[in-house]
Amino acid sequence: MKRIAGVTLILMVLAAAAAISGNQPAEKPAKSSELQLTVEERNPWSNLRLNNEPDTFRFAIISDRTGGHRAQIFSQAVERLNLMQPEFVLSVGDLVEGYTDDKDKLADQWKEFQTYISQLQMPFFYAPGNHDVSKLGEKTWKEKFGRRYYHFIYKNVLFLILCSDDPNAQLGRIGDEQLAYVKKTLEENKTVAWTIVALHRPLWTEDSQVNNGWPRVEELLADRPYTVFCGHIHTYRKFVRNGRNYYQLATTGGASRVRGVRYGEFDHFVWVTMKKDGPVLANVLLDGVYPENMKHSATEETGVYAANRRPTHAVHGKVFFEGTPAANAQVVFHLISGQGKTFTRAGDALVEADGSFTLTTYSANDGAPVGEYAVTITNRDPPWDEQGKPGPNRLPARYGRPQTSGLRAKVEEGSNEFTFELKK
Repeated sequence: MKRIAGVTLILMVLAAAAAISGNQPAEKPAKSSELQLTVEERNPWSNLRLNNEPDTFRFAIISDRTGGHRAQIFSQAVERLNLMQPEFVLSVGDLVEGYTDDKDKLADQWKEFQTYISQLQMPFFYAPGNHDVSKLGEKTWKEKFGRRYYHFIYKNVLFLILCSDDPNAQLGRIGDEQLAYVKKTLEENKTVAWTIVALHRPLWTEDSQVNNGWPRVEELLADRPYTVFCGHIHTYRKFVRNGRNYYQLATTGGASRVRGVRYGEFDHFVWVTMKKDGPVLANVLLDGVYPENMKHSATEETGVYAANRRPTHAVHGKVFFEGTPAANAQVVFHLISGQGKTFTRAGDALVEADGSFTLTTYSANDGAPVGEYAVTITNRDPPWDEQGKPGPNRLPARYGRPQTSGLRAKVEEGSNEFTFELKK
């Protein structure tokens, strides 16, 4: 059998060039970081196009830690980020609970948070959320971090960090001064390959969006490729606006019923691989990242005790529309008060393929407190449009309002079962 001699591929261009120029001493040849191997007629690999373009880099984004944070979530997220080793970590705000005029209390919150951040093995870029700049928080943020909005450039990608609770305007607004900064920054950086925008609130979904400054930001961004990341709602959603992707992240320790991917309720960070033609995203759920010994260390991070939570009782049921299981419909229980005139949203659930549902109020599948409830049922497809508004309802509109649905449920101690038969 004829044998084909192997050829060793070693990139020597840099070494040869240096030798010719006389800049590289003969006794210290240039080291090659390229792949070195032997190529034969048949080889055990797919190709040799390494995924190592010089402009490619990777960073992570964490979402809301607070708004009712849970114990040992964010602190362990720090551990997982160190395992993954991004080049840096970006935030979309709500880092401390805030909403206090107690200087010492707020100082303790920031001390706790920054203790965890100090353990990161890479830079962390702050973004302000409403919990961070509320009440005394505005002054504290200025003392600690100075700017509420800023930008930086890394490998020809512009990172634009905005404040969606602009103290110069009001909560849920981007003020004129900040808009002027956005305009100036974008004009001075027209040639970047991509723009990443991070802010806390999904301002494009709010009823006040005409006047909240966001339409102007979109106008300024219109002639460039960009991607937007936000948090605040504690539920994961993707929007496509003006041909660009907008991502509303779930939580990294913030209040959540943690019912999983179907509900958009989970703890995660986003892993972004930035390539020359745009970002590639991977949602990394915290439960899926383990060290080599498959153990996570315990931390001292405490959660927020919800003192106003009432005891709950299991609530199960089924929903049918014209005799067919109402799969993917949303069931919402509204607590009735004020002589039947006031309806307060309590628990909710999505209907399974067989028509069944299990209600959640405070934590996954915990049911609801004892009481009289009006029940609404909707089935929206898609659930949300690109503007962040609810999609069209496939069920009769009367079932979508507690005042008109005619559906009632009395939750008692123990296990509760309900069946709802919907008609056209």
